Amino acid sequence: MPALRDRTLPIAARGLLALPAPVQRTLAGRPPAHAAGLEPDAWLVARLAERESVPPGALPVDQARRRFAMVLAPLSIRPRLPLTAGERTVAGAVGPLPARLYVPHGAETPGPLLVYFHGGGWVEGSAATHEPSCRLLAHLAGVRVLSVDYRLAPEHPFPAAADDALAAYRDVRARAAELGADPARIAVGGDSAGGNLAAVTALALRGAADAPAFQLLIYPGLDMTRKRASRLRFGEGFVLTEENMTWYEDQYVPDRDRRDDPRVSPMVAPDLAGVAPAHVATALADPLRDEGEEYAARLRAAGVPVAVYRHPQIHGFFNLTAMRSGLRGLTLIAGALRQGLA
Repeated sequence: MPALRDRTLPIAARGLLALPAPVQRTLAGRPPAHAAGLEPDAWLVARLAERESVPPGALPVDQARRRFAMVLAPLSIRPRLPLTAGERTVAGAVGPLPARLYVPHGAETPGPLLVYFHGGGWVEGSAATHEPSCRLLAHLAGVRVLSVDYRLAPEHPFPAAADDALAAYRDVRARAAELGADPARIAVGGDSAGGNLAAVTALALRGAADAPAFQLLIYPGLDMTRKRASRLRFGEGFVLTEENMTWYEDQYVPDRDRRDDPRVSPMVAPDLAGVAPAHVATALADPLRDEGEEYAARLRAAGVPVAVYRHPQIHGFFNLTAMRSGLRGLTLIAGALRQGLA
């Protein structure tokens, strides 16, 4: 989600999100007709974000990353959970990468594990910003979650993040016993840009002996080659804007001639047969909605087991667990992960 102007708005939003839904509806008003059915607290967050957003590129990248973390923190809940968490290191394409491992209480050994790639447009976000949601995901799914800090653009443009994601997954697969994981039940997943990296990794490994068992794609970005109807319809006023997306894409893949590479846009891969089974979570009022659902349809047509669920949400809800509806959405995603790795 885009940065907001200062710390006061997200803290104030935390209080507003605790109000009863009828009060939230009164405060936010009705969403537009093309977003009918959107959760009241999600629409309230979207309206607040629209009023207080900062244009992408207005801040130096390091400041934008700090602001991203500052804004996200009050909008995520951090309950005490029966799990252990620890810092780890995994192999990247050119060197070691920091990572965080979450092990739920009572997890079987060896058991299922998700290699997770955070969102943030390949520019912002980190394992730290996504810690609350990854903790909840591990706890609710009963699955180990290893969250990877891949290299970020613009310092490290494409193919750095994609190469890191593939190298990290392969390293985890090779070290499954050390991590308490069953090598036959290791999945890849991520949200937004991280969903892109998960899909790219699964595509690169299809048919391989170490291919993932499952892919969890949360409102993924899957195609930089064309704009679908949802990107035009929801490109303003719903947290993730057209301006945001264009800026992120320009940082990650500044060479436009490379955007039709399946490692950037897995949607353009001519054949998806043989990739890992998938769960695709989309959001009703999200510019990326249509490409996620189109990718799920292509997977199904290629004979890949896939489930797709459209949440009555905005982009970013996986991290907005201070929203009651965001927490419900994450809970449903955790159920899909549990089932996918059963």
